[in-house]
Amino acid sequence: MNIATFSFIVFGVLLNAVAQLLLKAGTKNIGEIHLTLSNLFSVGLKVASQLPIIGGLTCYVLSVVLWIIALSRVDVSIAYPMLSLGYVVTAIGAWYLFGEALTVQRLVAIGIILVGVALLART
Repeated sequence: MNIATFSFIVFGVLLNAVAQLLLKAGTKNIGEIHLTLSNLFSVGLKVASQLPIIGGLTCYVLSVVLWIIALSRVDVSIAYPMLSLGYVVTAIGAWYLFGEALTVQRLVAIGIILVGVALLART
């Protein structure tokens, strides 16, 4: 895999992780959502009016564009497992931004993911 292809994958994954963090930030502004038929429109309007959610959805669209470019250049069996880098970025971002726990078990899992991605990138 060349550096350009790897860059498309990594930037796509990073945008996807940023999207997750922005969506979480938007939901923190809203609070817990309880969706029913009677409040479907008002909740939808509330969600759609959150700037972090709009930003998160924009990041998703951009990440899909980069992902399509990457898939045109590399086997999906190589590219798809690289999405696990998103777990690493999201876990660290959630810890930093939202105070979510990074336990020893989570850190070990992150280390395993990083080793797996490094091995995969070398093939």
